[in-house]
Amino acid sequence: MNVSDIMTTNPVTIKQNDTLADALKTMERVGCHHLPVIGYDGHMVGILSDRDCRTALNSPYILREGWQDDDLIHKLLVRAIMTPAPIVVEPDTPADEAVRLMLKNHINSLPVMRSETLVGIITTSDILIAFMNIYKRSHTNDKSH
Repeated sequence: MNVSDIMTTNPVTIKQNDTLADALKTMERVGCHHLPVIGYDGHMVGILSDRDCRTALNSPYILREGWQDDDLIHKLLVRAIMTPAPIVVEPDTPADEAVRLMLKNHINSLPVMRSETLVGIITTSDILIAFMNIYKRSHTNDKSH
């Protein structure tokens, strides 16, 4: 199984000059925890995680009520809090190698690049869903014998 088999394709992105408020609204709207960050030239320059946002806000959680009136989120730019030059994988990378990289580096997502183009993102949720599907298939096969 390769990354391309389990990744989320066409991930929602954010621009490096967008504000933290924009990022939080996007994460809430999409229901995601990681946003690849796009630079001036249209190429990926970083990744922004919910952890980066919580760290920037010095908060253990991100609650809409807690940040709506906060001046900081409207002034702080994504480029100031993103992780620049993140570890990336290619679509044909074996899934277990992606898992190894995530565990070794204590990260929960990897942008998936084909050459210079962002084609997807693989997250711990994608991996858990793949594991659950494999587990279900193996148990369905066991019962049919």
